[in-house]
This record gives sequence, C-alpha cells and structure tokens, in this order.
Amino acid sequence: MNKNYYAILMAGGVGSRFWPVSTQDFPKQFHDMLGTGDTLIQKTFKRLAHLIPKENIYILTNERYNDLVLEQLPEVTQKQVVLEPAMRNTAPCILYASLKIQKENPDAIMIVAPSDHWIEDETTFSKNVEQAFSYCSKNNALMTLGIQPTFPNTGFGYIEFDKTSNEAIKPVNQFREKPDYKTAKGFLEQGNFLWNAGIFMWSAKSVIEAFKNNQPTLYKHFEAGISVYNTELEDEFIKENYPLAENISVDYAIMEKSKNVYVIAAEFDWNDLGTWGSLYDKLDKNENGNAVVNARTLTEEASGNLIRTKNNKIVVVDGLQDYIIVDKDEVLLIFPKSKEQDIKKTLQQVKDKFGEQYG
Repeated sequence: MNKNYYAILMAGGVGSRFWPVSTQDFPKQFHDMLGTGDTLIQKTFKRLAHLIPKENIYILTNERYNDLVLEQLPEVTQKQVVLEPAMRNTAPCILYASLKIQKENPDAIMIVAPSDHWIEDETTFSKNVEQAFSYCSKNNALMTLGIQPTFPNTGFGYIEFDKTSNEAIKPVNQFREKPDYKTAKGFLEQGNFLWNAGIFMWSAKSVIEAFKNNQPTLYKHFEAGISVYNTELEDEFIKENYPLAENISVDYAIMEKSKNVYVIAAEFDWNDLGTWGSLYDKLDKNENGNAVVNARTLTEEASGNLIRTKNNKIVVVDGLQDYIIVDKDEVLLIFPKSKEQDIKKTLQQVKDKFGEQYG
C-alpha cells in the first residue's frame, strides 16, 4: 500500500433531514442507516482502507463526536481524529487537516470524502480514486469525482466539464449552483454536466498552494500554527484560533476560483443518502414497495412507505402510501415522502415547542 496516500474523512455534519434518527448528539454518519450491520462512517472507512493505509485516514469531526469516532473506529488513534471546536464549513477544516498532513509527509496525495455516502461498487471506486491519485502525483491539479446525472436533480450542484476533451480526466469549465428544474433539464440535454458529490483528490502541495493563492487571509490564519501542528501544543492553538476562521465552503474558497481543476466521471453507483427518500431508493422493498428497517410489519393497502423502528418492533400500517414512518425513543415521525424537504423546518418547530433535547 502506498504510504503517500492519505484520506480526510468528513464526519462533522448533523444530518438534520434524517431526524428523528439523526440528532445533534448522534448524527446519521454514526447510525446503521441501511440495516447492514455497519454504520455509515464504518462503511466509508472500510472502503477507503482498501487503498489507503489505515493510519493515514484522518477523521474530521466536531469535538463533541470525538468519543463516537473512537468507539466506532477502534483502529483509529486519537492523532487521526482532527477536531473542530466550532462549525466553520468545509474550507477551514480541510486547510487545517492538509497542513497537518503536509507537515507529516510533504509528498502526501489525499482524498477528501464525506462519511455518509452510499457506494456499492468499492472496486470501481478504488480504481477511479487511484486514477486521480496517479494524475495528482504528476501534475499540479485539484480533482473531483463527478456523478453521471440520471435525472434533472435540483438538490445537487453541477460540474460543467470541457466537452471537447476525449480524455477520462477532463478540465472543469465551471461549477454551477443547485439549479431550478428547467435549468437542470438543460444541463442533462447538453451532456457535459455531472453532479457534484463533494469528493476531492489532490496533493497536499497543490491544495495548500490553492488556498495560499485564493484565500490568503484564511491561509495565513492556519499557517501561523504550523510549528505546533502534530505536537502537544496544537490543541491550544486550534481552540483559540479555529472559531475565528471565516465560515466558507471549499467549493467557494478554492474550487470555483482555480484554473487547474479536473473531473473524472465516476463509474460506480452513488447516492448521497441526504434524505429519507434517497435512503428509500437504496433499500430493498417488499412486494408492496415498502422499505422496512428493523421492524416486523403487518400492512393493508400500504405501499411505497419507508418504515424504520428499533429492532423487531411490530408496526401495523393501513391505508398509507408513500410515507416516512420512523419511530425513535420519544419521537414518532409520520411524514409524506413528497414533503421530506420540510423535515428540517419541522425539526425546528419541535425544538421550539418541546425543547432542544429532541433535536
């Protein structure tokens, strides 16, 4: 296994659209959402470990999830858990982790990957990442894996690539924000647009140079701690300085501003598991099209539902079509799939009415 290969596993999100299972204290990446026996972060770690030495996989997360990470990934040492003392979007934490990795290994090539995506074909995933790593080791490039769109999705950003290129690795013309339906339809018709999955590959040198050129203030903010990174004094510096960093995504900070951005169209199936509906799409269904996790069910005139409870709970459903039915401790959610984007708003109403402890 190549000792220069590293991974930054992003595991700091709350996943509020998966409420009531996903909460601030126990977010979705630490749950077995698919009923496979592995949590999402465990599945992602195992997938990356096919290609990357386990000791080179860094977990980026909020400090409140430190114990959860160490409990679910026993092979990981505390040194590999990079803790954010405040929520500051993706650019600050990626820059911070990249500086730490570069200090340890100036020749590092890395992947930045979310901890909560569904990828079944792990062999092809490794092949595409290896392809990108090989390119990044020889070129000053910021790379991303784009997903071939299957329908005009308005919930994802898009990557527009150079359609004149016949290479597997294509130059990126621009990143496009989440479009309306008509614009998304146009993207698919043009044929040179991919979904932005938020999976990036680059050398430590290239990504740090991109921050230095495009975000000089942010770069100087974290560069000031280089002497203490990977030492006992690091925690003190980060606790004091991290909350003062600008709140900005890596897309805005460097990807949209850089000229050396390339994309590979992923050859594997992918799902961002961002909502209950996207989870429903990936789960096995019974003869009535109901997707059931953990429960034992008796259904009558009920179809297209997602039913999730604690282990072996008996659930009787009569006359419901296309609903999300999720039972968790003190909260029961019965919500139409067509309105799943409103769950975030509903969660806020629950917290306002019944208390923060339910979110």
